[in-house]
Amino acid sequence: MAPRSFITRVLSLGPRAQRPDHPSIDERVAIVARLLPGSRDRAADIIAEGPPYGLALAGFRRHSVFLADEAVVFVFAGPRVEGLVRRLVNDRARSAAFSAWAPLLDGTPVLAREEFHWEAGQAR
Repeated sequence: MAPRSFITRVLSLGPRAQRPDHPSIDERVAIVARLLPGSRDRAADIIAEGPPYGLALAGFRRHSVFLADEAVVFVFAGPRVEGLVRRLVNDRARSAAFSAWAPLLDGTPVLAREEFHWEAGQAR
């Protein structure tokens, strides 16, 4: 499956949860992908190369990648973050770099929206 098409499918899943629509409030989303058996080392190599686009220029405030033996999780944070991810995916020049992941993935990645978040200084 072409990288652009699987990411487009991920971002089209379900309605966006109601969040405050304010540019100073960060939202977070994760893209969770299963890795094919034996793909972890190659995934680690791709991650070590760093992102193939400017994160700050794309509007993100934070980005993390978590790697397990059988999965990779990309976490993006920023104001109106789903729109930022969509713009990244729709930019043909930047999204072409996602092709390195296609041979490593088992199935279509899924979009996970944040349902709970806590930080020090907050109640709970």
